[in-house]
Amino acid sequence: MNLRRRHKETAEVSTESLNDIMFFLLLFFLIVSTLVNPNVIKLTLPSSKHNTTMNKPKVVVEVSKDRQYAINGVTIPLAALEDAISVEVNRTKENTVVLRLDNALSIQDLVDVLQIGDKLGIKMVLKTKSPSVN
Repeated sequence: MNLRRRHKETAEVSTESLNDIMFFLLLFFLIVSTLVNPNVIKLTLPSSKHNTTMNKPKVVVEVSKDRQYAINGVTIPLAALEDAISVEVNRTKENTVVLRLDNALSIQDLVDVLQIGDKLGIKMVLKTKSPSVN
């Protein structure tokens, strides 16, 4: 008796539907990536509803509307601001600097001071006035 099979079966994986799935995934990620655009975010300035007071000694950097820089009331030119902040932070052993900027200044003026704080590795807090204060 001859019991051998004449046709051997082979294992196959059908990949016909895989092309459709990959195409739909590609379309999905293309559509989602166009919707997620960080340039579309609108900037709204924060408002302060209440004031938080700090009792510990602090370093205060003030910038007037004519770009006069001062640290704890002492006027300093912009070129010496980084060194003066570093000296004052080391003297008071305080790692937080309070920023008081005039509201007529541009965002770039704020960023210039924040970059100095980032370079020195210190935390900077923007001081605001509450809406009830004129």
